This record gives sequence, structure tokens and C-alpha cells, in this order.
Amino acid sequence: MRRYGDFDLAEDCTQDALLAAVRAWPSTGIPRRPGAWLTTVAQRRALDRLRRRKGLQARAAQLRPELAEGGDERLRLMFTCCHPALSRDAQLALTLRTVVGFTTRQIASAFLTSEATVAQRIVRAKRKIVEAGIPYRMPAPADLDQRLGEVLAVLYLMFNEGYLSSSWEIPHDRNLAEDATWLARLVVRVLPRQAEAMGLLALFRLQLARVGGRFDQTGALIRLADQDRSLWDRAEIASAVELLDRAVLLRQPGPYQLQAAIAGCHAEAASWEGTDWPMILRLYDRLLDLDPSPVIKLNRAVATWRAVSAGAALVEVEQLATSLNEYHLLHSTRAELQRELGQEAEAQRSFQRALDLTLNPAERSHLRGRMATA
Repeated sequence: MRRYGDFDLAEDCTQDALLAAVRAWPSTGIPRRPGAWLTTVAQRRALDRLRRRKGLQARAAQLRPELAEGGDERLRLMFTCCHPALSRDAQLALTLRTVVGFTTRQIASAFLTSEATVAQRIVRAKRKIVEAGIPYRMPAPADLDQRLGEVLAVLYLMFNEGYLSSSWEIPHDRNLAEDATWLARLVVRVLPRQAEAMGLLALFRLQLARVGGRFDQTGALIRLADQDRSLWDRAEIASAVELLDRAVLLRQPGPYQLQAAIAGCHAEAASWEGTDWPMILRLYDRLLDLDPSPVIKLNRAVATWRAVSAGAALVEVEQLATSLNEYHLLHSTRAELQRELGQEAEAQRSFQRALDLTLNPAERSHLRGRMATA
């Protein structure tokens, strides 16, 4: 992609190179630098294809020089995919597929939409990038604001998939979450005065600091109320909160800073009972002013449960029943509220609906355990 500015060509030639490796390496052995071998083969395939195309000279004139700034090729490609000429949904879907390597199903899960819809967005976005000749480069400083929000959104979705996988294969992918954190740190290094980038990095670090208490020995998910907080990384929590404080001082409020503040309330609480739920509820109210999405409203309902009552929270959850009907956390939250209100039969149905909608093995194990405790 860096050399030829063509997503389809890059993907096809990469697949050709992998197929060539499968055929050659069993007899010749794995080369000392397999990555360089694959790159060389892919580049040769690309040149062969370009030679067969008409207008080779015109295409060659468009080849883009090596860019040294930024420190990670993926970051530059993210800014390319997040070009304002594309719709926001297309930007995110294309970047997650092309740069991060998500499957269409993973992207559909992140957007709570169908795989067919995601596939169409990606095809249209690729076509538009080629037809419009969108350049492969970091945007000029004056244009960063147009793309930074989408790049941060990609990192957010990337982290979430690692933090709790949508796949049936693994409960979480620590490497993916840490990779998203590394890229977020790189964005902060490149753009040190962007408060939302700092807020996103603080959020990632706060979440990773608590990973040690999230799963039991069988791999089942442990509720926040039941986690052993001595397993949390208190030094990392303190450092992340300090980073968030620096972001707030820039006076550029945004949703990632508010989410980090909410995560900070949980992380700094010495116990579940000592959690400042009224503060969390106020933070969610501010977050809804910036991002009135159904998922944020669902999270606010949980805060309402703890700060006000289960009955008030259930009213909020039921208002989201249509928009989040295919979202398993809507039904698991509803089940917990119904159980607390003594509606056990309804709770069992809601637990089952949540179980039907999630593939993650840790969540499935947790849901079965909650159903069995009736």
C-alpha cells in the first residue's frame, strides 16, 4: 500500500506471497528473514501486475516516497483510511479491516450491525480511495483535527476487542489491547497537546491495570464487585490518573477523558462498597451530553442502579430494548436488575437471551454461572 497506493493490489499480492511461502518453504526451509522474503515476493507480484495494466507510466508517477515521521507505518495508514472524503463508518470499517486486521464479523460486532453492511462499506471505501487518488501520508497539521477523532475511535475499538473478545476462540487478547495502547501512546507523543488522545491512553492504561482480577482460574469473567483488588496494578493506576489530570488541564473536554474519569473512579476505589457511584452517575450525564449513544445510556443505567435504585435503572434499560435488542449486555444487565427486583423467571429469560447473543467463552461461562445461582 505504501508503494502503490492500491488496497486491492496490496492485499492480493500479500496473499500471493503467503501462498508462495507455503509452497516453497517446506522444501527450501524458512529463510533467515521471512518478513523480508514475503515483502520481496509481494513487491515482485505487484510489479508484474502493474506491468500488465495499461497506463503504467501514469501509475508510476503516483508512487509515493518513503515517509519517516510518526514511528509506525500503521499510524500513517490509519490517517490515510480516515480521510474526510469517506463517511465516518467507512473510515472506521476500512481502517479496522486493512490496518488492524479485524475480520468482517469482528467489525460488525463492534458496530452492532450486519457483516453484509460492513463488507459493502469496505468495498466502497477502497474504491473511493483509488478513484479519488487520496494520498498516502500524514495530514498537514491544519488537517489533523479532521482525522484524529476517527483514528482515536479505531484505537478504541481495537482495544475493546482485545480487552474482551467478540470471538468464541479466546476470552481476551492481551497483545491486541497492549498494541492499541502502544499506538495511543505514539499518538500522544506525536500530538502532545491533544487532550482526547491523552484521555484515551489513560483509559487504556486504567483498564489494563485491572486485568489481573478479571478472570478466574477456569477463565470465567469475574464481576467487578467480586474482583480481588490486590491483583490490580496500583502504580499503573496512579500513573494513568496523573496522565488524565494533565489532559484535563488542557481544557479540551471530550468523551474519552470522561470515560477515563469513570474508569478512574472504579480503579481508585478501595472496595466495591467504597465506589463513588453518585460521581460516576454525574460523569455519565456529562458523557451523554457529548455522546448520547444507546451503549452509553446502558452504562449510565448501571450507575443509576447503584446510585439510585434497581427499579429506576430497569426503567432506563427498558427504554433501550429496541435499539439494543441484539446487544448481549442489554439483556445481561436487564437480567441482573430483574433478579434484584425478585423477577426470577424474567431474569432467567434475559440471561438466556444474553447467552444466545455472545460468543465470548468467558462471558458465556459467567452467564451460565449466574443462571445457576437462581
